[in-house]
Amino acid sequence: MSNPVETASGEAQASDSDTRSRLRRSLQQGLAFGTLIVLIIFFAIARPAFLQWSNIAGVLLSTAVIGILAVGTTLVIVTGGIDLSIGTGMTFAAVMTGTAITVWGAPMWAGILVGLITGATMGLVNGANIVFLKVPPFIATLAMMMITQGLSMIVSGVKPVYIQVEGFQQIALGELIPGLPNAVLILFACALIGSVLLTKTILGRYTFSIGSNEEATRLSGINTNKWKIVIYATAGVFTGIAGVVLASRLGSAQPQLGTGYELQAIAAVVIGGTSMLGGRGSILGTLIGALVMSVLINGLRIMSIQTEWQNVVVGIVVLLAVFSDSLRTRKGA
Repeated sequence: MSNPVETASGEAQASDSDTRSRLRRSLQQGLAFGTLIVLIIFFAIARPAFLQWSNIAGVLLSTAVIGILAVGTTLVIVTGGIDLSIGTGMTFAAVMTGTAITVWGAPMWAGILVGLITGATMGLVNGANIVFLKVPPFIATLAMMMITQGLSMIVSGVKPVYIQVEGFQQIALGELIPGLPNAVLILFACALIGSVLLTKTILGRYTFSIGSNEEATRLSGINTNKWKIVIYATAGVFTGIAGVVLASRLGSAQPQLGTGYELQAIAAVVIGGTSMLGGRGSILGTLIGALVMSVLINGLRIMSIQTEWQNVVVGIVVLLAVFSDSLRTRKGA
């Protein structure tokens, strides 16, 4: 028979732990939001043109692709995993969308569906390799990154796939709300769906549980292998959506694009407070992190900073984000 005092003490400790976790998450989100404000003020002072609505709309438009990728990546990182294939995977989904529409003659909706299925399949394969072949997530997704990069070149013939179908570019560049590209609305919709999945569904509960303690989750009777595959496949759907949005924005599928997007998305996730060790994260924080990355990159461009130095700055930001996560983890231990 359990001791009521010990039971009450254990519940109090669990409650205190949850409270501290929420406080740390809120603090990190607050720091990320503060960083976003500081960047906006800095670039606005350095280049007043930064605050022109045309530039702000461009920032939001570029945030859409990074943000959609980051939403899916949040699910993976919360489990304690990683996905390096989202950049080239997004490109492959775009190429498959373009190929379905222009080469196969499929209607636009079918081409979009092909892009989403392509993304989901990549995630499914990643999850299966991790679960059944016991390949570490870093290696499994690195291999998928190289595979999808090669497949994009093969399927496209190393040439851009131009998608000249009426209404396709309106998916990203149309304006249901005047002055605001549809791609931004798609990002917000994806963020809302991701937040609901992570906080209101059994998928979200198991995602956090696997990230916090996968072995304990498995011993409690949950099929962690099945759920990890589902999580990676779900993240792959968001990769497919990002591919469709990117293709719509450009009016074509560019097979050489993709590399580097994964680092920006991962940085956005970590900046937003998601732990690289798993068990902690939020979509709101990820959205703020994606805005930080887009504002930083756009600000550097508008200040005419050379591309190679932009890469240096982004790399430093990624390093600082991971280091910050490491500090938070040690302090929370």
